Amino acid sequence: MTAPFAEWLMGLEPGWVTKVPGLNRRDHLKAIGNGVCPAQAFTAYRHLMTVGE
Repeated sequence: MTAPFAEWLMGLEPGWVTKVPGLNRRDHLKAIGNGVCPAQAFTAYRHLMTVGE
């Protein structure tokens, strides 16, 4: 898998991780894999804010 593709799958802006200087492909994939998918985080946050209403 290429780092730009993984970045795209996570819904990140192009270059969010892959344009960081000094990182190689392995570091890019590790950073992307350890990150949180923004869409999933938003959905979880929205759900937590509406629980109990």
